[in-house]
Amino acid sequence: MLDHLVAMTDDTGMIQHATHDIPNRATGYCTDDIARALIVAVNASRRGATEATGKRLVTTYLAYLHDSQTPDGWFHNFMGYDRSWQDHRGTADSFGRALWGLGHCMRFAPRDSWRRIAARLFVAALPHVDDLEHLRSRAYAALGIVHALEAPDTDRLVLRAALVAAVRPIADAFAREASTDWRWCEPVMTYDNARLPEALIRAGQALDDVRLTNAGLQMLAFYASVVIEGETFVPVGNDGWFPRGGTKARYGQQPIEAAGMIDASLAAYAASGDPANLRHAEIALDWFFGGNTAGALLVSNGGCCDGIDPQGASCNMGAESTLAYLHSAMALVRPSVARLQIVR
Repeated sequence: MLDHLVAMTDDTGMIQHATHDIPNRATGYCTDDIARALIVAVNASRRGATEATGKRLVTTYLAYLHDSQTPDGWFHNFMGYDRSWQDHRGTADSFGRALWGLGHCMRFAPRDSWRRIAARLFVAALPHVDDLEHLRSRAYAALGIVHALEAPDTDRLVLRAALVAAVRPIADAFAREASTDWRWCEPVMTYDNARLPEALIRAGQALDDVRLTNAGLQMLAFYASVVIEGETFVPVGNDGWFPRGGTKARYGQQPIEAAGMIDASLAAYAASGDPANLRHAEIALDWFFGGNTAGALLVSNGGCCDGIDPQGASCNMGAESTLAYLHSAMALVRPSVARLQIVR
């Protein structure tokens, strides 16, 4: 299952893009991908990956994030294949995803040394959360903080305050934008949409805040009505997105949308007990295995095609797509979701 992940990872990090299933070294590396790779590698190390493979992947990704953190606690994003940073300051999304990956590592890493390093980087970055301007960046950071709250030896008061700061603007945007026919927090649905309601649901559960949980459940239910067409997951495409009052773009479909739908649906099931959410997770996973508008199998040797366009599936298997698939497959074999023991 980890064949392509291993092939895409060298002693610096995970190469961003691939030509077919061959790493395209000219594209270098990015914190966006490395943070997500850290989550997958930690999960793999807990699920029986060989000791050598698990150790190499987790330590490689943690070393990258350690190097990418700037003195003020922010992160670089893009690194060239020559190991030189291509930016002075990374994007807000890459910052949020770095917190997400580090928080996950703090909570779930099987080695104390990995948890300690992740915590040190996380704590140095945390003061920047309230500076984030974009809702998705805040959602990614919130997911990391939720994990950090469950990690040992953390300052829960500080983390709870940071979590409130991260998700309050998402909840406020939902209250401002939502109407009877548009239960969403923005005037346009764009990318990685399900992470927005997921952040509200998980934050609401962590903070015991019913208002946040209910807002997230309402948003996710509306989103499901947009992207679940019968028994097929049809995410919002990046060729035009989905503006309020407009038409949903059906292409290009991206694997991160399926991964987000799975995680958000599982969070909603945990919060509400509604089995419809489990079915939505199953449908989103099937998107990788032919349950899509192209009828295409997107997965091969642990790698995943980069998306679906009107002509069909991409032949390339880059980092983001592969990590989205691996993250999704691991999410749906958790012991806590007994009836979703899906082995592909």
